[in-house]
Amino acid sequence: MGPDHDEPVSAFAEALFAHLPRADQRRWAQIYLQGLLSTPGRKSIRRLAEAVSTSPTASQSLQQFINSSPWDWVPARRELIRLAEAHTTTRALTIGTAVLPKRGEYTCGVHRRFVPALGRTISCQAGLGIFLSTGEQDVPLEWRLLLPEPWNTDTERRERARIPDSVGYRPVWAQTLDLVDAATETLVSPARLPVVADMSEHPDVGRLLSGLGKRGHDFVVAVPAGMQVLPGDPRLSTENRSGSELRHNPLGALAFLLRRSTPAQTAGPFAPERRVRRIGVRSGLVRLPGSTRTHRLFTEGRPEGSRPARVWITNMVGRHVEEVAALAQLQSGAPLAVDSLERDYGLLDFEGRSFPGWHHHMTLVSAAYTYDRVVRPAEESREALLLSA
Repeated sequence: MGPDHDEPVSAFAEALFAHLPRADQRRWAQIYLQGLLSTPGRKSIRRLAEAVSTSPTASQSLQQFINSSPWDWVPARRELIRLAEAHTTTRALTIGTAVLPKRGEYTCGVHRRFVPALGRTISCQAGLGIFLSTGEQDVPLEWRLLLPEPWNTDTERRERARIPDSVGYRPVWAQTLDLVDAATETLVSPARLPVVADMSEHPDVGRLLSGLGKRGHDFVVAVPAGMQVLPGDPRLSTENRSGSELRHNPLGALAFLLRRSTPAQTAGPFAPERRVRRIGVRSGLVRLPGSTRTHRLFTEGRPEGSRPARVWITNMVGRHVEEVAALAQLQSGAPLAVDSLERDYGLLDFEGRSFPGWHHHMTLVSAAYTYDRVVRPAEESREALLLSA
């Protein structure tokens, strides 16, 4: 980043960190942000300091600011949500997971985890994030560190990592609801955005669906293929014996679709940037055991030999299947955003072990992404329009 970019970055940083009580904190927040935006390759604290400051103590000061300074990241994230919303046309809230390889048993939240993308188990931290999806990109808004259950009672590690007493293991469905609540409380849009998430690896996804429904959110969620469902069509109660049996005996979600639905050809754009294509979709109305609410279950047909299709569930039963399938496609944006955060904005380069330090770093990484991908391009387009007027 050249000097010509310093002024708008400064204004962005001032808006984001105006709540910090000390001038030196605000200054180091801006320097860390500028370093994330301008330092090529690995974004260690030493390299960030060298990129934006000539002070021999800059590296030490940045380390102190990120890992030891007791500043509150919540107001900065709320301001980031407002800025992201002001510069985008949003379609949904999406959920993504970030896996940060880590060593050292005292690093906050470190645990052994199988990572499907790597095909092996690694030592890492895991963060759950919520993103504002435009259909073209997903903007990170909020994060939760996923603490494994053993960290609940390990007093020594908790004290070393400075984990608050109020923070402990919570299942992914509960953390997801926390993220949705945090984002929704700050967004100024009068309408609740639909939530799109891939929970196909989480057998307790029903609790997430119930929580989203109670909060008034529409949702499109990928669920385990074996999740138990019942037909949602009341006409099955007067059908023949096999229909009656099906009504009262749950089937796995994928088995239900294969047994009770017929594939239909659906044509249409599945996101603004994607080309129009035709797919086969199996769809049917279902209920979850113990619930009277009707949902739509659907799965996209895939060519023989490709990876298995995901099974999705939505409470938007009045929408055409093409519309909800288009929303389902938005979920692919969250992993792409995480990849970009890792590759371009230093997501994996946090140097520290503390819980506050992790949240400080994640806040600044999200800010760098939002400024570079959303705020700066929007401001440049606005300036170009004013010059051409």
